[in-house]
Amino acid sequence: MRALTGILLAALLAMAMTIGRAEHAAERAPAAAVIAAAIASPERPEADRAQDERRRPSDLLEFAGVAPGMRVLDAFSAGGYYTELLSRVVGERGEVIAYNNAAYARFAAKGIAMRYTGDRLPNVRQLTVELEDLDLAPRSLDAAFFVMSYHDLYWRPLDRSWLPTDPALMLRKLHAALKVGGVVVVQDHVAAPGGDTAAVVDRLHRIDPAVVRGDFERAGFAFEAESQMLAHPDDDHSRQVFDPDIRGRTDQFVFRFRRPGP
Repeated sequence: MRALTGILLAALLAMAMTIGRAEHAAERAPAAAVIAAAIASPERPEADRAQDERRRPSDLLEFAGVAPGMRVLDAFSAGGYYTELLSRVVGERGEVIAYNNAAYARFAAKGIAMRYTGDRLPNVRQLTVELEDLDLAPRSLDAAFFVMSYHDLYWRPLDRSWLPTDPALMLRKLHAALKVGGVVVVQDHVAAPGGDTAAVVDRLHRIDPAVVRGDFERAGFAFEAESQMLAHPDDDHSRQVFDPDIRGRTDQFVFRFRRPGP
């Protein structure tokens, strides 16, 4: 009798797990279809399409769990490659905040002008202010992205072309702006462990993943997952990311953090 009970319990557990997997797949299917349609949109600039193979936007957006109706911050969005994709995924019921400071806006001025001409992305709100003046409504965001930009919070160029920014201040503002359960995805170039972070960023435009994780956890975020989707093990982490021999093929980490409950 005891053996039969065990068999029945095992069967019920297996059935529950199967149902759970099926329900999860059913939930993901519509979002995955929307992401695929956004990437395939004929209205996307050809220059964006040329980057898709190496940037793997489908994997990144699915990893983030972006879906229609969301309100998303694209932090230091520059020319807006991901801003446009996010705009198409969240749809008319959602909103994307394309945030830049003055330095990013100057650097990407041509791309920004081309991206938004003719109000072609009406659900995108451009926000260009210094970090100290960044004002985000409390618990208003479902998700946020730092795509190849988090390291810049540590950048301290001698020519002051980029004014010093405080990573802790950025994360305090972001934590307050995210809804409970909201996510932040960080994609950046891998630096070897050790050394002064600002010096490493200034020299290589890379950052130690452990520094990023520590920053977020101290700010109250929960580390949830890591993806190897953009890993390039042959990269030795000691070369500047703009080196023509490795540009676009650096080893990159992708982290997902979540704002936990109260």
